[in-house]
Amino acid sequence: MQNMLTIISNVFRGTASKNGARAVVSTRSYADFTPQATFDIKKCDLHRLDQGPALKAVLTREQGLKYYRTMQTMRRMELKADQLYKQKIIRGFCHLYDGQEACAVGIEGGITPDDHLITAYRAHGYTFTRGVAVKEILAELTGRRGGIAKGKGGSMHMYTKNFYGGNGIVGAQVPLGAGLALACQYQGNNQVCVTLYGDGAANQGQVFESFNMAALWKLPCIFICENNQYGMGTSVERASASTEYYKRGDYIPGLRVDGMDVLCVREATQFAADHCRSGKGPILMELQTYRYHGHSMSDPGVSYRTRDEIQEVRSKSDPISLLKDRLISNNMASVEELKVIDVEIRKEIEDAAQFATSDPEPPLDELCDHIFSSEAPIEVRGTNPWMKLKSRS
Repeated sequence: MQNMLTIISNVFRGTASKNGARAVVSTRSYADFTPQATFDIKKCDLHRLDQGPALKAVLTREQGLKYYRTMQTMRRMELKADQLYKQKIIRGFCHLYDGQEACAVGIEGGITPDDHLITAYRAHGYTFTRGVAVKEILAELTGRRGGIAKGKGGSMHMYTKNFYGGNGIVGAQVPLGAGLALACQYQGNNQVCVTLYGDGAANQGQVFESFNMAALWKLPCIFICENNQYGMGTSVERASASTEYYKRGDYIPGLRVDGMDVLCVREATQFAADHCRSGKGPILMELQTYRYHGHSMSDPGVSYRTRDEIQEVRSKSDPISLLKDRLISNNMASVEELKVIDVEIRKEIEDAAQFATSDPEPPLDELCDHIFSSEAPIEVRGTNPWMKLKSRS
């Protein structure tokens, strides 16, 4: 029976039986599915490179299902965060990642868990791909003790092994990423650091300073600009004299990649990682992608772009739909199988949301914990972080 795939789903139709549902059972052998397929992918634009990533990508059925589940989980998680924010359960800043899922999943497919990654404030997706459970992410967003940062970091400050956040200051993570790459070089562990920033941060001076140091020292750093076309409410054309972000490193080689295709991103990232590991120094990637939500939850996202524009991207370039169509049209998965995955993901998200709304908040007397690593510092103006705080509300 291990060689059989049994899918049971409830399908609601107008001609359903009296109980309103009809069980459809589809039994297919794993041997019925195509185990592996090769796909043509879009050619990358190159800067200071004689050749780029391959124009064909091999995808196994196992990889395809994994990528689908990961991207769909990220999408559902962000939609749930949207709902919780509108219910005022999530407060403060909240920047959602839906639409850009192929970037995170493709990058992870091109590196290893031992490699390092640092990003900006749109960090929920990378927190998940770096191994943090959905319930810990949502609990962090709601400020609960079970959150990945114990409820104290919120949307922009989540961390785990080899993942250094979410950073709230525009572009500040870029020099930090260069520093992580320096540590990789110093330790000689053959690891690389993926340093992500947005098109809005691409004009920051510290970005170019980091490029300069990384090139001088040949640091194993993959600088990645996630170009989602808008920096807050400003289009790239209005913000940048040159929108060819992959050329911004000048003396650093660059790639411009279709960031809506998980296979394009994966192949380009693997190419970039091989470049860094071979001792050639840093490389720059521009991922052309798109966010469906506004810049943050306080931005409706339709005052500087039209709803028709968003819908056109959804209908023609959605990363999840693109992968789904590939899997089904090449007999690598069935519609029923993907529906079962969708149902499982919805349940996982609902369970995580239940945890994130019922888990207690951190107590007030823990508010100052985890600031200093060792002994308490001297008192400043009669206070220190170990004082017991009391609520006067």
